[in-house]
Amino acid sequence: MANTSGRVIGVNGNMVSVEFDSAISKNEVGYICLGDIRLKGEVIKINKNVASLQVFEMTEGISVGDAVEFSHEMLSVELGPGLLQQIYDGLQNPLPELAAQCGFFLQRGVYLDPIPNQDWEFTPTAKVGDILRPADTFGTVPEGLFTHQIMIPFSFAPVDWKVVSINKKGTYNVRSHVATVEDPKGNRRELSMVFTWPVKRAIKNYEERLRPDETLVTKIRIIDTFLPVAKGGTYCTPGPFGAGKTVLQHMTSRNADVDIVIIAACGERAGEVVEVLKEFPELTDPKTGRSLMERTIIICNTSSMPVASREASVYTAVTMAEYYRQMGLNVLLLADSTSRWAQAMREMSGRLEEIPGEEAFPAYLESRIAEFYERAGKVRLKDGRIGSVTIGGTVSPAGGNFEEPVTQATLKVVGAFHGLSRERSDARKYPAIDPLGSWSKYGGVIAVNKVEYARSILFRGSEINQMMKVVGEEGTSIADYVVYQKSELIDSCYLQQNSFDPVDSSVSVERQRHVFALLFRVLASRFELENKKQVRSFFNTVRQKFLDWNNEEFNSERFAQIEGEIITLYKGKFVQYDPVAEKLM
Repeated sequence: MANTSGRVIGVNGNMVSVEFDSAISKNEVGYICLGDIRLKGEVIKINKNVASLQVFEMTEGISVGDAVEFSHEMLSVELGPGLLQQIYDGLQNPLPELAAQCGFFLQRGVYLDPIPNQDWEFTPTAKVGDILRPADTFGTVPEGLFTHQIMIPFSFAPVDWKVVSINKKGTYNVRSHVATVEDPKGNRRELSMVFTWPVKRAIKNYEERLRPDETLVTKIRIIDTFLPVAKGGTYCTPGPFGAGKTVLQHMTSRNADVDIVIIAACGERAGEVVEVLKEFPELTDPKTGRSLMERTIIICNTSSMPVASREASVYTAVTMAEYYRQMGLNVLLLADSTSRWAQAMREMSGRLEEIPGEEAFPAYLESRIAEFYERAGKVRLKDGRIGSVTIGGTVSPAGGNFEEPVTQATLKVVGAFHGLSRERSDARKYPAIDPLGSWSKYGGVIAVNKVEYARSILFRGSEINQMMKVVGEEGTSIADYVVYQKSELIDSCYLQQNSFDPVDSSVSVERQRHVFALLFRVLASRFELENKKQVRSFFNTVRQKFLDWNNEEFNSERFAQIEGEIITLYKGKFVQYDPVAEKLM
């Protein structure tokens, strides 16, 4: 199809009004021509013969009458081998290659091939005469830790495609012709290892969408035990600035039981993005002992980049996640931060002069957030394999106010809420997830009834702590004081975790179960202690034994020794188990 032309008739920030005289469609890509520079934009509104084009670059120098070319193609990403270990911007431009070409200051209108132009060892899995459909595999290449499947493009018509020719096993360029297929009407298409897909259209080439019922082990105790996440599920992590969202993301990405990690740094401060770019290549993957970057993709859009790019970055990231899901892999997408994405939507909505909603966010904010998180999921592919995309989004509410629109819209659609607390971060209690205000709809690694019993102690301990601030410790009964000390024991020995300790930073499921079982014995016990000094002494000793053990390598003999020492501590002072807890043991 020939390109449609237009001309600029108005400029408002990153919003450019374009007059055209032929058919165009919403979400297609257009280019504003400034001499040798072509600035990329996306059609987001059409009114008669005037289109509103949001431009992904700085718009200085654009004037009325400048030529515009419409491509009749949706905003898309390239999918194929070579995506892993890449660092992209929101339009899938490889940033290291851009820096090598442009220097320290990136130039406008420079768009490079997102997939490296390299050779791969192609192994055919189909033969001439085979019938394939979109998303079916016809070959593989080794991509680092994984066998990358070369698939029939998802955009092909959902009909039977017959393999007419396919290359033998050998080394071929990523963009070389490796196979030819034919549809029932006799139309032939040549295939390479690369194809494109629109970022705002979910990939749905699977047999069945499954319930996210398998726990995604993060090796972070407070999450796996109290606030679990499921493979194919969704969760959000709102919190004030400096509460530890980035460090928590690093812990999750390094230790989570997933195959691929995709980081979407959407509109964050440049300093934080630089921190991610510097630290991620240095993180060691506990699965392989090699760099974590070997199974990671990073999408970067800082707050200083054009707002339109922020919106594109989250869609680019989730499309790549869905692509690897189609290979039967488990993918974790960490979006930081969806608040910046929502702010970009608010700015573009204002320039479109749409009716504003709460706090000037667009009225469709909730539906856009829901559409994004809906692209998570656990699916059964057509060949029986299971793949998943788990989405974890951070939210940066102004002043830590969780009542603001973005946080509330997110809470309506996610399956787990990990709210970070300023009070806990100020007290250096990390991870600073509030165990009382947070929640999860998923099942964890510990029996639910035992976890609920421990949560009840945390709630009661918090109430007693508030009361003690008014009446003092002397006005508290021994029984209440014991409950308070139990809640402090849970907090200091289980909820808090040292991300910089080589042992405590990553806690296996087996170790979590052992630690919680021993902790539960202490929580379930009723004590006959004479005074608060005796209570403090007992719990301080138990707390220290737990903390020492948290930093030791795990083995069953050491566990039995610690258990014996703790039981000996309260021998003679132990009355019986709490009747409610005794039924759970």
